[in-house]
Amino acid sequence: MLKIGISACMMHPDNTRPVFGPKTLLYIEKDMANYLARKDVIPILIPEIDDYSVFCNLLSQMDGFIFQGGTDLAPETYNEKPIGRWRGDRKRDLYELKILDYAITHDKPIFAICRGLQLLNAYCGGTLYQDIETQVKTNVEHRNAKNYDTIAHEIIFTGESFLSELYSHSPRHHVNTIHHQAIKDLGTNLKVLAKSKEDGIIEAISLKNRKKPKVIGVQWHPEFSYNLGGLIIKGEPLYDYFLTHCK
Repeated sequence: MLKIGISACMMHPDNTRPVFGPKTLLYIEKDMANYLARKDVIPILIPEIDDYSVFCNLLSQMDGFIFQGGTDLAPETYNEKPIGRWRGDRKRDLYELKILDYAITHDKPIFAICRGLQLLNAYCGGTLYQDIETQVKTNVEHRNAKNYDTIAHEIIFTGESFLSELYSHSPRHHVNTIHHQAIKDLGTNLKVLAKSKEDGIIEAISLKNRKKPKVIGVQWHPEFSYNLGGLIIKGEPLYDYFLTHCK
């Protein structure tokens, strides 16, 4: 049985909530759970544990790690000051950076999704556009809160990207798009695997250490791919690829 550790999304204390108002809640989005759970594969939500030795012991049991999407990174995480209202979630950053550091230090497979890709870039010393709409000249709609995972755009694979092999059946590649932040300066030892065709925004990355990388990140949400069917690339090939490294 493969054990796949998932970094948790967080809801911080909020006394306006009728239940658990003063408490921190950790959760996984349902589509993500359905995407990751398979026969002989069990997704395990990683709790935020104060005792670091206990935390590391838990991490040591995992065969691979998933970093899911959610709230923005705090600009302080990549040494910038917030612009406008984009404050991010520093507490979640610190929790996830501990997991990411453990996984990379111990050469574990990593699949980083949306926020996860941005976290990986920040961990490697990169920076982010805090708000694409105000910081990047583009006509591409990268996020629409109302339409959410029903909008898409085309990406192109770069160089010798292994993604070209995974998705070789189609000459064009579209993905869903649910992000208002994106990679600005690429982190050290990272390789660009894909970019948005129209505006060049980075859509996929990996560590440079091997031709078939075991640390990958994508800006789109493969777990939501079912909503647009054949209009976008399927999410399963990416997860299959990740699991081959976990085994």
